[in-house]
Amino acid sequence: TATMKSLRFISAEAFVSNAEFARKSLGSVAHNLFPLLFKASYLLEQGEVIHDLVENWPFVDFNIGKLLGTTVDYQEDLSHRTCSVCLESCLTGLRDYVLNHPSPFVKRLKVVDLTGIKDVEVQFCECKKTMGRWARTQLLSKLCVELLVYLQQRPCNPGIFEISIDVLIDLFVTERNYELVVQALLKKCYCPLKICCVALRSDSLALQKFFYITKLIDPSLLRKLEIVHNVRLEMEHLEMLFNSIHFPLLMSLTLPARTFNVRRFTATDERMLTNIGEKMGKMTQLTELSMSFSILTGRIQKLLSPLKTPLKMLDVSNCSLNHADMAYLANSFHANHLEALDLSGHNIPDLYPSTFFKLLSHSSSVLRSLTLEDCNIQDTHVNMLILSLSPCQKLQEFRFLGNPLSSQALKHLFTFLCELPMLKNVEFPVPRDCYPIGITYPIDDACLCRFDHQKYESVAEELNLILLQANREDVKASTPLFGSYDAAVQETNNELGAYLMKSFKETLEKFTTSLNKMS
Repeated sequence: TATMKSLRFISAEAFVSNAEFARKSLGSVAHNLFPLLFKASYLLEQGEVIHDLVENWPFVDFNIGKLLGTTVDYQEDLSHRTCSVCLESCLTGLRDYVLNHPSPFVKRLKVVDLTGIKDVEVQFCECKKTMGRWARTQLLSKLCVELLVYLQQRPCNPGIFEISIDVLIDLFVTERNYELVVQALLKKCYCPLKICCVALRSDSLALQKFFYITKLIDPSLLRKLEIVHNVRLEMEHLEMLFNSIHFPLLMSLTLPARTFNVRRFTATDERMLTNIGEKMGKMTQLTELSMSFSILTGRIQKLLSPLKTPLKMLDVSNCSLNHADMAYLANSFHANHLEALDLSGHNIPDLYPSTFFKLLSHSSSVLRSLTLEDCNIQDTHVNMLILSLSPCQKLQEFRFLGNPLSSQALKHLFTFLCELPMLKNVEFPVPRDCYPIGITYPIDDACLCRFDHQKYESVAEELNLILLQANREDVKASTPLFGSYDAAVQETNNELGAYLMKSFKETLEKFTTSLNKMS
């Protein structure tokens, strides 16, 4: 089984379980056993042993994703355990690797890769305290700044200044940690630990600060850029960004809501959109694009046709696409390569059923994730949906929350879903018959929870029984009322809420000022 341990791993667990003994004995441990001991220590949450292993790391590279991933001695992947005790011990161990060696000349470490850590909803670590992406950004920046202060204030071995370690990390910058991250990046050339940003997520940040942080990181290394929620980026700002900064390795781009709004387009805006499309066309690695909650009616072709590389992931949820947009997507070279597609918020059955069918048939050989939330899929459309999904034999995730489907229709659909061999995750809506008669769709947040919970539980039980009887216990079916889990939002929801309140207050003040001027 996946959790079977070799005798070597069992021995490693026994060794690190006595932290005091293990720490004293590390000096006589063969170097090739360090990776094994690291994974065993991580599993048992032996923070002090993890710290000392990293402090004395004997290899050129330290890749946490590989170290915690599937190994011969213990196949379970631990990279989804963002245990605070373990990760803090890793990072402080890295700082002390620089500081605490009598002979820096034997140091070999050149690259530390922290990008393999996966933030998930359910944690299995004993301490139950996680260190998310924002907290990892905060701690690494803090350690880099403190390390520089320490080196400036105390006499150190000159050899320390010869140490140069690239630390690859996915940065998450908000207003709250902005100043600290900027300090660390500004002094990067003087610090033995050099932050190398591979992915950047920016949220709750003033536009000027976002531009500054984007220039401070080395954009030539950036593979993923997420600009979300409270960064007020509009189309003219996006054009400025692409004109001033080059992203040769960018593979994934997420833009905030309302970046585009074609309803108020002028001739200048049309030229701007064309320029943005051409700039994205020069990003030869770009395969993932998310533009949700922008208004892009009739402009998808203009934006996507310059791309030289086919997209593997496309999120155009709530983008007010028309028939021409869907026809372009269905016939474009992107269709045959789409592994993840989000068309939520579009009335698919009424507006473009045939083009949707065509799009799915073209992407069916590779499609792994499909999201169709709030698409007005009703009982009468279920057979059409089944027909569209039938070729998608590689589908792993199917999300269709917010659609007005009855309990009976859901049972019919689940009977079919059992036949998709790779399916692992289904997010289904609360059945329409669990809500009061006359409920209108899409259901607003205030009414979302006002359904017959007892009846829902009964239906959910029946749906799980359908999976069970088809020997599909491997499929997880759920109804996350307020959307799928987002680790980044979960970690910073307090700051996000405060920023939204601040924005709302500013808007009210502007409105009041305008009213006063009018009167």
